[in-house]
Amino acid sequence: MIKKNNSLTFITNIQKMSKIKNGDTVTVNYVGKLEDGTIFDSSLNEGREPLVCTLGQKQLIPGFENGLIDMSVGDKKTVEILPEDGYGPYREEMVFDIPKGQFPDGVKAGDVLNAQSAMGPVNVTVVDVAEETIKIDANHPLAGKKLIFELDVVNVS
Repeated sequence: MIKKNNSLTFITNIQKMSKIKNGDTVTVNYVGKLEDGTIFDSSLNEGREPLVCTLGQKQLIPGFENGLIDMSVGDKKTVEILPEDGYGPYREEMVFDIPKGQFPDGVKAGDVLNAQSAMGPVNVTVVDVAEETIKIDANHPLAGKKLIFELDVVNVS
């Protein structure tokens, strides 16, 4: 559409901003925080790019995908995600005591190790090192936590 105003000519492109839906490929900047304000992940860190994903393919936790639905390019919002729509509840049955001999020397509490499970590789966190056993936690580090994401939609295709 061309509009004339005195000696200036304005060309405007009027588009209906489409709302994000399942199947759309979305480019989004995000900041992920815990309830205490601790940032656990961000696409805004130096050297990072915005996240690009196709919704409905289970590439993301459900709460993140659901938070993007009905947003448009340029929209910003904050979503709060409960554990059941994030990384699930914290499960005590995912904490194990394993004989110390099954681990390499020098393992200490806080180490993250790669282990093999019936469902494939999984990261586990060393919780405690005792004389004969090592306690590991196979829960995702964000299991049982409420997550807060600041979303900024960059592109939708």
